[in-house]
Amino acid sequence: MNEKKTQDQRLNYLVEEFKADSVQYKDLQTPNDDEGKRRILRSLMNIRMPRKMDEAVLAVQDEYLQERIRENGIVEPADIPVIRDRMSVWQGDITRLAVDAIVNAANSQMLGCFVPMHTCIDNCIHTFAGVQLRAECNRQMNALRMRYGRDYEQPTAVPMLTDAYNLPAKKVVHIVGPIVENGLTKELEEQLAACYRNTLDMCLENGLKTVAFCCISTGVFHFPNRRAAQIAVQTVSEWLLNHDGRMDRVIFNVFKDEDKEYYERLLQ
Repeated sequence: MNEKKTQDQRLNYLVEEFKADSVQYKDLQTPNDDEGKRRILRSLMNIRMPRKMDEAVLAVQDEYLQERIRENGIVEPADIPVIRDRMSVWQGDITRLAVDAIVNAANSQMLGCFVPMHTCIDNCIHTFAGVQLRAECNRQMNALRMRYGRDYEQPTAVPMLTDAYNLPAKKVVHIVGPIVENGLTKELEEQLAACYRNTLDMCLENGLKTVAFCCISTGVFHFPNRRAAQIAVQTVSEWLLNHDGRMDRVIFNVFKDEDKEYYERLLQ
């Protein structure tokens, strides 16, 4: 049996198992084409609440996601040139990076994005890590609610560390960035800088020496892209200077051409 057929069978199996797992969508008609099936599977994963799933299904999910990531192409830090002072810029899908830690722009509930097929980085990371990631985030949040009360939400700039499961990265650092609602303020700028410092501190504490940052807060949180890049580069540069040799590589992962230009200009 060839590999493509095996992957097709995994996809067919997972679509039916995730449909059966969902009361609301168990009778959903399955598309005939592979792209349609992939969309259905991702959507069902996106909306699934954190709860136990059969180990046999998880095993197939893991095989399927790992093969999808291999097909997309895994990128090592050595594949990305250093611009200066152990800092790099890389434009692409953060789920392809085989670094010690990738940074996820999370919301205060810390459970990932529940919007089917949403293009945010939170959705992408949770999709390709697998449903175990949401379950771990939920366990950590439940433990925090036991300590701080049932209404606890993760504060801005306080990182949470999880395993990365099926991603090529070893760990995921989830962090809530500041939300810009009524214009940019000094406090919001300081909060964004704290996101970068606190993430690097967490990496240092856990022996994670290569980290890829997304553009924290610049999406639906409305932080101006150019100013966000300035804060990110300045904060990381200062941290690296104060922790000489403690971090092997910091990668600024960008999606938009606009952000790529900002970061490359700042690092020249």
